[in-house]
Amino acid sequence: MHLTGTSIVAGRDIPGTGEPWRGVRAATSEPLGPTLRDASPDHVARAARLAASVAREYRALPGHRRAAFLDACAEEIEALGDGLLHLAGSESGLPLDRLTGERGRTCGQLRMFADLVRSGDALGVRVDSALPDRLPLARADLRLRRIPVGPVAVFGASNFPLAFSVAGGDTASALAAGCPVIAKAHPAHPGTSELVARAVISAAEHTGMPAGVFSLLVGRGTEVGQNLVRDPRIMAVGFTGSRAGGTALVQAANSRPVPIPVHAEMSAVNPVIVLNDALDDPTALAAAYVASLTNGSGQFCTNPGLLLLPAGAAGDAFCAAVAPAVAGTTGRVMLTPGITEAYIEGSKRWAAVDGVSMLAQGLPGEGPYAPGPVVLECDVATYTAHDDLTGEVFGAAGLVVRWSGLEELLGLLEGMEGQLTATIHGANADLRAATRLLPVLEDLAGRIVWGGWPTGVEVCHAMVHGGPWPATSAPATTSVGTLAIERWLRPVCYQSFPDALLPEELRATNPLGVTRLVDGTLEPRPR
Repeated sequence: MHLTGTSIVAGRDIPGTGEPWRGVRAATSEPLGPTLRDASPDHVARAARLAASVAREYRALPGHRRAAFLDACAEEIEALGDGLLHLAGSESGLPLDRLTGERGRTCGQLRMFADLVRSGDALGVRVDSALPDRLPLARADLRLRRIPVGPVAVFGASNFPLAFSVAGGDTASALAAGCPVIAKAHPAHPGTSELVARAVISAAEHTGMPAGVFSLLVGRGTEVGQNLVRDPRIMAVGFTGSRAGGTALVQAANSRPVPIPVHAEMSAVNPVIVLNDALDDPTALAAAYVASLTNGSGQFCTNPGLLLLPAGAAGDAFCAAVAPAVAGTTGRVMLTPGITEAYIEGSKRWAAVDGVSMLAQGLPGEGPYAPGPVVLECDVATYTAHDDLTGEVFGAAGLVVRWSGLEELLGLLEGMEGQLTATIHGANADLRAATRLLPVLEDLAGRIVWGGWPTGVEVCHAMVHGGPWPATSAPATTSVGTLAIERWLRPVCYQSFPDALLPEELRATNPLGVTRLVDGTLEPRPR
C-alpha cells in the first residue's frame, strides 16, 4: 500500500508546505511512513471552494445514489484488507482484534446510513394541507423537509483511527445528509487516514459522485484546522478530541462573521454510582469495574473515570477486591507519547492531593509508552474541594469517591459538569434512591446506564453519544446512531407551491414513498 503523505483535494494529490514531519510508531516513537507537510491556507481554501461548488449538485442527487456511495465506501475500506489494520495498529498501538472490530463498526455505520438515506425517514417530511374555508383565517398549504446545511469539516479522533476518523460516524452521517466533507487527518495516524481517504475517493469515482464531495487535509498543528473552520464556505464542524481542541474550534466558529455550529465531543469522567444493595457480590462487581476501566488502556471517551461508592463495610469489601484485580493488570501501549505523558502527569496530580490515597496500581507494560493502570480513593469532601480531581485523566486511571448518605451523593452530582454517560448499580431495594437520582442524571448526561458499564457504544437508532457541556458543545445532538444525521440538516418550509415545483418527497402522490406527518397524523411508507 503506497503512501504519499499528501493532502488529497477533490481526488488530486496536493503536496503540503512548511516544515516536514512524519508519523510515528506508537510503541517506540520511531518515525513511520512518508514525509508529510501541512496543507497551506491556499489548499484549505481550494478544498472548501470545490466542496461548495458541488454542494447543490450533491444535494440534488436521489437518495439511492448517495446510499450507493456510502455502501461503496464500506466495500472499498474492506478491500484494503489486513494491511489497513496493521498500519493502524503501528500508528495507534491498538491490537489487531480491536481494530478488526473497529473496521466492522466503521463499515457497518456507513451501511446503516445508506439504509437510512434509502428510507427517506431523515427528510422529516411534514404536510399541513390548505384550509381555504377556515374561519376567521384560511390556512395555506405548508410542506416541510430537511435539506443539507452544506460543506462540513470533520476532525478525526486519536483513539478511533477508523470509526471516529476519516470515514467514521461524522463523515458517514454528513455524506448521508447530502453534505460534502473535508476531513482533517489526525497527526497520530496519517497513514491510516490516507488509506481510508483513498478508499472514499475511489468509492466516489465508482459511483459517479462530484469530485469535490470529499477531500483530506494533512496538518500536524492547529493552523490547518483553524483555517478550515474559519473558511466561510464551511457550514458545520464535527470533532472528537480534547476539551482544549474542541473549545478552540468553537471559538473559531463563533468568531466568524457568520458563526456556524460545532458538534464537538470533548471530555467526560462518566460517573458510575454504586448504591448500597448493589454490593452483595463485591468481588464480581470489582472485577467488572476493572475490566471496563482498563479496556483499551482506558482510552475511551466513555471510560468510567469516576466511581461513587458508599462508605462502610460493603464499600470497603469492594475496594479490597479492586486492589488485587488492578495489581494483576499490565499496561498496554497508549495512542501517542503525548497521551502517555499526560496520563502519567494526571495520575500524579491526583495522587498529590491531600486526602487522596493509592488504592491499587497495575504493572507497566513493555516499552516506555505502556504505563500501568491506577485507582485512587478519597471522600466526597476531598473531591469537591479540589478542582484537580474533577477533570478527566485520559487512560486507565480511576478515582473512587466514597459517599455517606443519599443527600451527600445528590449534592456531589448536582455540582458536576456535563457527562457523556452516568451509570447506576443497584438492586430492588435501591429503587427509591434511584428514583431520586434519575432526574439529576437526566440533566447531567446523554446516556444513563442501569447495571452495566459505559464502555461499548452500540451503533443503532436509539443510541445517544453526547451530553451537556463540556461532554459536547451541542447537547441537543448525538455523534453515534442514525439521529446523528440531524446535525447536518436544516428544515425548509414550502408554502402554496404548485405540485410540479415541489421536491418529490413533498408532492401529493408521495412518489418516493417516504414516511410523512400529514395533518398531524403519521403516514407510514407505502409497502
